[in-house]
Amino acid sequence: MAFITDKQELKPGLIIFRRADVDHRNYYCRIKLPKADRYKTYSLKTSDTHAARERAFDHDADVRFRLKHDVPVFNRPFRDVAKEYLASQEARAKRGEISAARPKKLKAVIESALEAYVGSTQVHLIGDELWGGYPAWRRENGAGRNKRNGVREVTAAVAEQLAARNAAAQTKALHSRGIYRGKLLESKSSAVLESRTVAFISDATIRFEMSIFAAVMNFAIKKRYVPASQRFEERPKLKTMRRDEFTLEEYRKLHVVGRAWVKASSKPSSLWYRTVAYNMILIACNTGMRPSELKNLRWRDIMPAKDREGREIVVLFVQGKGKSRKLVAPKSVGEFLDRIRAISRATAPDDRVFTTTTGEPAKSLYKRLIEDVLTEAALREGAHGVPRSTYCFRHTYATFRLQEGVDVYFLAEQMGTSVKMIEDHYGHVNTIKHADRVLQGMAGWDPAAGSDEVDAKASKAAATRDKAPRSKGSKPKGQRNKPR
Repeated sequence: MAFITDKQELKPGLIIFRRADVDHRNYYCRIKLPKADRYKTYSLKTSDTHAARERAFDHDADVRFRLKHDVPVFNRPFRDVAKEYLASQEARAKRGEISAARPKKLKAVIESALEAYVGSTQVHLIGDELWGGYPAWRRENGAGRNKRNGVREVTAAVAEQLAARNAAAQTKALHSRGIYRGKLLESKSSAVLESRTVAFISDATIRFEMSIFAAVMNFAIKKRYVPASQRFEERPKLKTMRRDEFTLEEYRKLHVVGRAWVKASSKPSSLWYRTVAYNMILIACNTGMRPSELKNLRWRDIMPAKDREGREIVVLFVQGKGKSRKLVAPKSVGEFLDRIRAISRATAPDDRVFTTTTGEPAKSLYKRLIEDVLTEAALREGAHGVPRSTYCFRHTYATFRLQEGVDVYFLAEQMGTSVKMIEDHYGHVNTIKHADRVLQGMAGWDPAAGSDEVDAKASKAAATRDKAPRSKGSKPKGQRNKPR
């Protein structure tokens, strides 16, 4: 290299030199990594030859120690590691291992919040302090969409910055759909500036972003950029927002308002979309399908069947979140699907169930229409002030099934999730369902008539099971599979 001067080889793979392209006369050293065509260069910060040689040998020993103990030799900023991680996830999406939308969500978080927080930080320097400090930093430097978490005042400069960022994001979203409304964007920005208050970032958002933060660090460990000690599994305590479902009264109201909403359509295209969206709500509330599973549903995935009693049911093969399963639904779901089939232009076996008027797959699952009918029914926000979405229909299904006494194991299988998830997010249902037992003995609370008989029958049934003859070699339930 032309800029290298005063080069000295201390041993094979280790040299010291000065640079002709800098003003100072300090030495540098370059170390060749064994069994690799890579070099590590250090500034020795001295112009004395003897001192430079000693420091070069020290760096050489340090590199060899790192290689021996599997410690990263090269430093990498978080943004570079995050780009590698994102590329790996995009490759997984192309192979069908994860949804195509997943990398887009990852990219949005990585290139905004995480880039601003630790983008330029060397990944090996990210420790517990930076990890644990993310929630506080995010709340102070971000603006949420909903005011359920409270608001904070900001300076005029920060308000202007947030308004500009919000306007740019909205402009990009509108332009992607071919919509140009500059005045609307300006009015929203000025509103933020006038109030100079912004909503706090929700804990749910922070939890999601930290999951991506942790995933990037785990990727760095896998690539041996950092040691395993930098795996962050414990997250700071964050509030868990309970998932909003519809109560039985709200569901009935949505049912009534939804039918009137469909009939109030002013144009044929509006009538078509409202009919499909309304029936999709009924299907979602009676199957518990995820939005992604609704979006992927095809006509070939729908099969009529009968249960053990000979009653008609519908079996659906659903796919979403990289998984697939079969679920069962009542006959009424088949009737809702027939209503859609009757007006759809895409009814071939491979066609999607939920489409546009032209037969193209619906990308947003009628998001605006869902918001419209929920607003019409005054059900847009739940009890926690959280705007409801299509996902709330799944939560409604889970809540209704648990209230009817469906076993949590069967429900988890039906919904394609874990028993733990059901218990974590819907544990409140059991408390309400068994209120008679929870309130038993409290002043002013009378036990339900016949409860003593129910308890007596349960005790008798348990005693009968205990006395029932068992096959040879069998053991009582409590003694089975005990370690010997």
